[in-house]
Amino acid sequence: GGAVAITDAMFIELHNISRWFGNNQALVDVNLALETGRIGLLGPNGAGKSTLMKILLGLLPPSSGTGRVLDHDLATAGALLRRSIGYMSEADSLIPGVQGAEYVALAGELYGMPRKQALRRAHEVLTYLDLGDARYRKLEEYSTGMKQRLKLAQALVHDPPVLLLDEPTSGMDPAGREGMLDLLVQLGKDHGKAILLSTHLLGDIDKVCDAVVILHQGRILCQGPVQDL
Repeated sequence: GGAVAITDAMFIELHNISRWFGNNQALVDVNLALETGRIGLLGPNGAGKSTLMKILLGLLPPSSGTGRVLDHDLATAGALLRRSIGYMSEADSLIPGVQGAEYVALAGELYGMPRKQALRRAHEVLTYLDLGDARYRKLEEYSTGMKQRLKLAQALVHDPPVLLLDEPTSGMDPAGREGMLDLLVQLGKDHGKAILLSTHLLGDIDKVCDAVVILHQGRILCQGPVQDL
């Protein structure tokens, strides 16, 4: 589709970002300067990856520190930033009784697309992700692998230049996982999407990403090219 990857602005710049939930500190003085590309965010469950994702989306304010994503200031970033990003959450957030095409079109409308365009794009994206045959099935009839691809479809519907993907291969069998990772490589290499891939699986990052950031107990342990890891 039409969107071009953003290359002139930095993808992510964070300065001393911390986030507390009551007495629990989820992120500790996170500093990052990342250019657009395919970046892995690696860490065990509870490392703070999902919290960091939500801060990058402007959904969660940092407790302290400053940052910019795609040149939007995190302190003031809102819907405008989120229109540039396709977000695939780890949680299912699927609505029972809704058909696949309707669900993806609804996501398009939430991203700000006119209804007609959102529906057309929903069908295009579902076909691209090999879900064309399931587009009129209700979401509760989808297998785990199909649900994961459907979540990717709703992240792609508005053709964003950037994808934030939280555990995109979660619950998938080996064949489904390989298929998902192939799709992500394609989206990065052939369609010029910048990708931030959050996972606890090193293999996913090894296949898709050029660079990696390792997060542990809310702190960045190291960052750099995947081959140096």
